[in-house]
Parts: sequence; structure tokens; C-alpha cells
Amino acid sequence: MTAPLAPNRALFAAHALLPDGWARDVLLVWDETGRLTDVRSVDASTVALIPRAAGPLIAGMPNLHSHAFQRAFAGLSEYRSAGSGNDSFWTWRDLMYRFAQSISPEQLQDIATHLYVEMLQAGYTSVCEFHYLHHDASGERYGEPAEMSLRLLAAAQRAGIGITLLPVLYQNAGFGALPPRADQRRFINGVDGLLRIVERIRAQGARAGVAPHSLRAVAQEALAELVSGLNSIDPTAPIHVHIAEQAQEVQDCVAWSGQRPVQWLLDHAAVDERWCLVHATHMDAAETRAAAATGATIGVCPSTEANLGDGVFDAVGWAAANGHWGIGSDSHASVDAAEELRLLEYAQRLTRQQRNVLASARHPQIADQLWLASASGGARATGRPVGALAVGAQADFVVLDVAHSLAGLSPPQALANHVFASHGRNTVRDVWVGGQQRVNCGRHALEGAACERFVAARSQLLREV
Repeated sequence: MTAPLAPNRALFAAHALLPDGWARDVLLVWDETGRLTDVRSVDASTVALIPRAAGPLIAGMPNLHSHAFQRAFAGLSEYRSAGSGNDSFWTWRDLMYRFAQSISPEQLQDIATHLYVEMLQAGYTSVCEFHYLHHDASGERYGEPAEMSLRLLAAAQRAGIGITLLPVLYQNAGFGALPPRADQRRFINGVDGLLRIVERIRAQGARAGVAPHSLRAVAQEALAELVSGLNSIDPTAPIHVHIAEQAQEVQDCVAWSGQRPVQWLLDHAAVDERWCLVHATHMDAAETRAAAATGATIGVCPSTEANLGDGVFDAVGWAAANGHWGIGSDSHASVDAAEELRLLEYAQRLTRQQRNVLASARHPQIADQLWLASASGGARATGRPVGALAVGAQADFVVLDVAHSLAGLSPPQALANHVFASHGRNTVRDVWVGGQQRVNCGRHALEGAACERFVAARSQLLREV
């Protein structure tokens, strides 16, 4: 005799976007750990007592690249620097460093809590936190060397978002092991010190990996030592790296090594499916083919890449090479999963003067293709079983709001409207993480209090900068 379903661990959806496409009358069941144990079509009349999703159900989106502290700085650099007629990523970075010098552990936790609430309301259900603000303002270690990492874990736990924490190794100011700048002192760590932070994170029961910041910030020997040390702790742990984000970075790498950044990395590290190459904006065709063949994921951050003037990632070439990809909100110029997908597709349209560029033969509905591909690739980058409505995955999902602007649309039309024609977050209704509802009718229980503390932290920081 089949045991009765527990109403608090099951959900019925009239329409759900499964890995193979849209399905009708889908029952989702999960266990006490929040893992899906059953995903199947049923006769709706047989599950009358099970809660019902109020709209089309889609997998929660992983956010594969976040610098949480930069949420408090977002929108505050949109002016031309004095004496500069050519603002760039590098002038923005100087301003961001100045802001980063004053952030306290308490402020970081308040900023991150608000950010993670925003992410949940926007359809993100997990985040990869690329974290390099390790030490105090003078560059000294806290009494608890993992203090700032633990603050981020506390923020994620309070908001209810899944997290993969990626403490960053940052040692140099530029290619050729240039000594770090004074305004980078909060970031600097040795390999052993960084791996101790990884172990401290793991002791909290959290998923941890590492992030060699970039080829300009980590020398070859340190990169090899870091990966070897991580392998001894957890050979499955994810590894993320900024790479080929700006044209100047590519030029500097060629001047230093005679190779382009992605080419150099593939020749000097055993890149595989554990790796996430963040941005990779400026790859050539050979690098694209070679990187895709490793199984690595590209972390595309369209709103940040546009905000910083980085350039446009060749998503068409990457798709042609069967590469995996996902999206991140990075500096949080935007915190909206749908907008990142929209910007990714629109950038391809602008450069190619075509429409529906990233659609596929399997998924001609462009929004279906974008959501499924990004959720799948993002899951690889998290190193966690997320990103799909499938048995064994975490019960993370989003319900679209069809009671208002999406009313009267089919499920594919509703998702297309959500991605390409929504305004703000008004089309995300409900969000679950690990089988726990975190957003109800667009609202998160902490949103008011979290926003107040965020505003207070930002206001204090602006007085100090």
C-alpha cells in the first residue's frame, strides 16, 4: 500500500517546465532534506488534497556569480570621473575599492541579507558567492579568519537562499606577480590561509569551492598549489575564475605570456566540468572550441558586463561548440534573472541584426531555451543538485504570476512574457527553496526589515567614503 503524501512535502502544478519541456498535471514530491523524490504526470483528481501552484512552475535559477558587498555600491558610479574622458572598468574598479575599504562584518551581513532576499524575489534560488573581502580595513586578519565568509553564510541562511561560497585567492596587482596595491589589502591571502577558510565553511555544513581571482591576481605556482590543496579537501568542489573580461586584460596577458588568457589557462591547469570561467567575454574561436571541450561552464553576467563596458560574449559561438553556460548578477547593477537572460539575447540580436538568436531546434521558444540552459549550466557551477525539476534535485522552483499581466497566456507565452516583456519583478509570484516557501505572492517575510538594515549600512558607508 502506498503511503499517503505529506501535503507539506508535495506540490501539484497544472503546467511545469521539465528538462525536456512543458508538461501538464505534474506532481512534485520531496523528502525531509528538500530533495525531489518524485516528479511525474498524474490525474489531477487523485491529488485533490495536495497544494496547487497558482501558475506555471519553472526551476529556480542559480545565480552563478555574486559579489554581495557591491550591492551597496550599485548605481553610485554612474558619472564621469573628474579629468577622465574615458571611463572604463578600471576607473570603476578604483571607485569600488575605495568603497570596499570601510565595510564591517555587520554591514556585510546586512547588505548580503537584503541582496539575497532580492534574489529570491527575482527567481534566483541559489547563489555562488565569489568572496574576496576577507580581512579588516587595515588588512589584518580577524580573530576568526573566516569572519566575513561566516557573515555571508548567516545572511544566506536568514534569507533562505542556497549558497556555494567561493573564497577568493588574491595575491598580485597584475600579470608577472606585481606587488598588491594598498587598496587591495583586505583581499590578500596565502594559499594555506585561504584553504583554512574553505575548511571552516565546510565545517558549517555549507558547500564551498575556491576562486583564484584572475590570472593577473594569482601566479602560476599559486594556482597549482590552490587546486592541489582543494583536491585534497574535496576533489568535487567547484573552481571559479574571472577571465578575459576586458580587452585590456587580454592584451596584458599576451604581453606577459605570449598567450591569450583562456589559452594560457587551458595549457596550465586541468580545467574540467568543475570550473566556471566567469565572463570570458573576449575569447577567440579556438579558445571557444577548446574551453567548451573541457566541460567547463561560462558565467555570463550581461547587466554587469554592459554596465562596465566589458563587451559582448559570443553566446552563439559557445552554443555551437555545445558549451555550458549560466547567468550571474555580479556587481548587482540588476538583480533579476529574467533581465539577465533578456540582455544576453538582446546583445546577440544587436551584434548580429537577427531575432531569436539563441533558440534551438529542440526548444524554438527562446525563453524556454534560455531558462533551461541557464538553470542547467548554473547548477553545474554551484556544485549542488539544483536547477531542474527532476528526481534527485533540490526542490527549488518558481511560480509565475498569471493573475495579473500574464493572465490568459499559455505557459510558454507566460515565460516568454516574463523574460522579454515583464516590468520589474511583478511576474514572480511564489518561490520555494529546498521545499520551503520563501516568497509568497511576491513578498518575502524579511523584505521590510532587511531593506531597512541595508539602507542604514549603505548610508553609514557613504558617510565614510
